[in-house]
Amino acid sequence: MLQLPGPFLRVEGLGRDFGRFTAMDDVRLEVGQGEFLCLLGPSGCGKTTLLRSIAGLDTPSRGKIFQAGREITRLPPSERDFGIVFQSYALFPNMTVAANVGYGLRGPAWPRARAARRVAELLELVGLGAEAGRYPAQISGGQQQRVALARALANEPGLLLLDEPLSALDAIVRLHLRQELRAVQRRLGVTTIMVTHDQEEALSLADRVAVMDRGRVVQLGTPQEVYATPANPFVAGFVGRSANFEAVVAGGGLRLPDGTHLPAEAAHRHPEGSTVRAFIRPEDVVLGGEGPLSGAVTGIEYLGSVCRLELRAAGLNLQAEIAPRALNGLALGDPIPLTLPPGKLMLFARHG
Repeated sequence: MLQLPGPFLRVEGLGRDFGRFTAMDDVRLEVGQGEFLCLLGPSGCGKTTLLRSIAGLDTPSRGKIFQAGREITRLPPSERDFGIVFQSYALFPNMTVAANVGYGLRGPAWPRARAARRVAELLELVGLGAEAGRYPAQISGGQQQRVALARALANEPGLLLLDEPLSALDAIVRLHLRQELRAVQRRLGVTTIMVTHDQEEALSLADRVAVMDRGRVVQLGTPQEVYATPANPFVAGFVGRSANFEAVVAGGGLRLPDGTHLPAEAAHRHPEGSTVRAFIRPEDVVLGGEGPLSGAVTGIEYLGSVCRLELRAAGLNLQAEIAPRALNGLALGDPIPLTLPPGKLMLFARHG
C-alpha cells in the first residue's frame, strides 16, 4: 500500500447547518493511513453527520475534506473511495451471501474470475466461506453483519466507514464481532472511521478516539489519553464511569462542603479559593487506608468478575470496584474508611 507523506484523510473546519440548528461546527481531524479512528459521543452530537459528510451522503455547509491529497468535499459518493457498513446491514434478501458480497464488483476492472476470487477471499476472511450459497434470512444477525463488512471491503476501498455497525447485536455477539472487526482491519490495513456511542467499543477498537459534543470534537487522543486525562468535564463524565463533586481549592488540596480537607495533586493548577468539579474513577477509590473519609455502603452491585459499591462519605456519593472475594461479608449500611488518592482526582474549573 502506498504510504502518503501527509494524513490519508483531512477534515478542515467542517460545519453543517439544518436551518437554525448547527449539527456540526468547525470540525478538524487528520486520520493517518491504516489508522482506526472512532467518533464517540451521545446521540445528536454530530458524529453521524460527520461520517455522512465524509461519505458524500450529506453536503457540509462549510469546510473542506481531503482524501489521499484530493479534495472530495462536494464529490458524489460514486466518485469517492470508500466502503460503508450501516447498523441495518442493508443486505439484498433475494441474493445469496456471495452475491451480496460481490454486488459492486462490476465493470472491466472486475472480470468474472477475479470477482469470484475476491468474494471467496473475503468470505474466508470473515469466517463465512461455508455460507456463500445461503440467503440473509438463513443466517444470524452477526453473520449478516459480517456479510455487510465483506461487501464494504470488496472493492478494495482506501477508506472504511462504519456507522454503529454492532449496536443491533446482542452483547456476546457484539463482543466477538468487535474482536473480529479489529483483526480484519489490522490484517488489511484499511483506514477506518467508526461512529459509536458505546465508550467500551471505542476504547477497545480504536487507535485514536475523537470525542464529540454538541457538534464539535472536544478531545482527540489515544484511548488511554482520553480515559486517563480527559480534556473537560464532559469527557470525564462521558468516557468511563466516575463520581464527581464540587469542592473549593484550599491549602494545596480541596475543601469539601462539610469542611473535610482532601489532598489533591492537581489543585495547584487552580487558584486558591476557586470552585472546581472533581472526578474520580471507581477503580481508583481505595477501601481502607489512612484517608480522612469515613463512609457507608449504600449499594452493592454484583457484575460477575467485579462488584461495584455505592458509597456515601462526607456528603459525597462515590463508587468503588472490587473483586467479589474482597467483599468479606460487607453489607449495606456497613461503615468503611475510604481513601481518594491525591494523584487520581481530576479537577476542572466549575465553568470549564
